[in-house]
Amino acid sequence: MEKKGAVYLIGAGPGDPGLFTLKGKRVLEKAEVVVYDRLVGDEILSMANPDAEFIYVGKASSRHALSQDEINALLAEKAAQGKIVARLKGGDPFLFGRGGEEALYLKERGHRFEVIPGITSAIAVPAYAGIPVTHRDATSSLAIITGHEKPGKQESSIHWQELASGIGTLVFLMGVENLEFICDNLISHGREPSTPVALIRWGTLPRQQVLSGTLENIVKRVKESAFQPPAVIVVGEVVKLREELNWLESQPLWGKRVVITRARAQASQLVERIRDLGGQAIEFPSIKIEKEKNLAALHNAFQNIGQYDWIVFTSINAVDIFFAESRQAGLDIRDLQGIKLGAIGPATRDKLLARGLRVDVVPEDYRAEGILKELRDRIKPGQWILLPRARGARSILPDTLRRWGAHVNEIYLYQAIAASQVSQATLKNIIAGNMDYLTFTSSSTVSNFVKIIGAENIAGLKGKVKVACIGPVTADTARENGFNVDILAQEYTINGLLEAILADL
Repeated sequence: MEKKGAVYLIGAGPGDPGLFTLKGKRVLEKAEVVVYDRLVGDEILSMANPDAEFIYVGKASSRHALSQDEINALLAEKAAQGKIVARLKGGDPFLFGRGGEEALYLKERGHRFEVIPGITSAIAVPAYAGIPVTHRDATSSLAIITGHEKPGKQESSIHWQELASGIGTLVFLMGVENLEFICDNLISHGREPSTPVALIRWGTLPRQQVLSGTLENIVKRVKESAFQPPAVIVVGEVVKLREELNWLESQPLWGKRVVITRARAQASQLVERIRDLGGQAIEFPSIKIEKEKNLAALHNAFQNIGQYDWIVFTSINAVDIFFAESRQAGLDIRDLQGIKLGAIGPATRDKLLARGLRVDVVPEDYRAEGILKELRDRIKPGQWILLPRARGARSILPDTLRRWGAHVNEIYLYQAIAASQVSQATLKNIIAGNMDYLTFTSSSTVSNFVKIIGAENIAGLKGKVKVACIGPVTADTARENGFNVDILAQEYTINGLLEAILADL
């Protein structure tokens, strides 16, 4: 049976990846082809099937990667090949997104399509700027208008008279370049020159910028501030509510750019917390976790698992790999009966608890010295300890345990290696010091970060970027590599690191 293709016209929303729909994410995960526009962010693209074919068709003013006719033909071609196509558009595909044209083109050629609406920037962007587009004390009517209509057009599709006098809130999309034309038309057709106006650039994102004024002065303010498109334009009395409802820009990390150097697979919690606090989380993973190719030593340990008195986990990576391999070996938690478990910190402990295991030891000081302090009176000479961990980790833990008379089977499960692919644009910004905070969550993130940016560039960051470290071991490594450590977490966890940054603010 011949495979039938389908095209999904998906609204990617206004920018904040948290506003992307669950259905859109499900389709992205199975799509074989992803056709995307300029305003679709990397975070949303990262949700897609990594094996998909990615095709950029973005449009900027006077610069098109592909014309609309070429995009239509591309979608039909991929559908004819039996492909599942995700057509990603900023905002909503049926609101000035030309989704209707693409849908009709596909329909006429017999290709199946579906529409997955997106949260439109016309409503979401003003909301993130503290502007409700309707309010019972200000207006109960709203019009959304294209700002693309060019001055001098022989017959306008915009009814300026009705807009100026009959609608409370006006939202213009893609209209910054025509702002003077828009303001002149509204004033000449009866709108008060003192009517409030707000321009919102990069709406819903941590770099959001808002410029306010009135119909009579906003053009001058745009020129004076060199305010650049793209932006959403809001006209109406509701703009005044921004003074009281400006919730996003009052967040504690608002406007702060925080670089995250930990492996991408582990960064999600830190990224989300920074965004929740209003900051811009800049992912620049300096390491990636590479599992050891030969894990024969671990599988030998599985065969004799009953001989061990303790298993001590020093990272969540070790927990994940250990239990993934144990499943392949046919073990389950019953085989760990009678074995005591140690975890270096709460994140590692929680990984074990999620697997239905009780953890016997979690130190207050989340490092090797802390767990040794807790184990000092528990480890007996002659006991067997399994220590699954990272290659290159400090030797203080196994060395001390052996000195106490324990038999330690130290098995390397993975290593943190330097990331091979980094954003060149982000790299340039970091070297230039165009960041506020640089976070390190392990010694390996420090050493590999230095390999990526070059040791000769460390001195240039001093006084420009504050360095925040998750604990003293990481801080020592940072200092050894030439960094000034400005912030040190009191609790050696992600939450502790963020609390320390907030305290610095």
